Amino acid sequence: MKIRELVGGSAFLCGPDLTMTQAAEEMSEQKIGALAVTEKGELIGVITERDILRAVAQHATLQTTTVREWMTTDPDTIGADVNVEEAASWLLTAGYRHLPVMDNGELIGMASIKDVLWSVFDASKVADA
Repeated sequence: MKIRELVGGSAFLCGPDLTMTQAAEEMSEQKIGALAVTEKGELIGVITERDILRAVAQHATLQTTTVREWMTTDPDTIGADVNVEEAASWLLTAGYRHLPVMDNGELIGMASIKDVLWSVFDASKVADA
């Protein structure tokens, strides 16, 4: 299976000037652990639940602190035609939990380690049957 099939063709986005509280609310509402941060249509970062936790631990005022201050800038990305097994290996090796998926320069989704590993696990069950 290709990673493009896993992400569904869309990503949850936010702008860099969103507050950390607003980002946390969006992640909670969507039941996701990361948002792709875009500006002028370009991917400029990723904000994750870990980033929010770091901000809390450092006593940031989440209601006024922006995503721009805590996001991972210029994130690594993965191509849409990469096999999920290769994506799983990369996520585990790099220690990432979320990775933007790009297709011809366009963001088409966010791969989570959980979804990638479930996909690999399910595929192996089918192969064993």
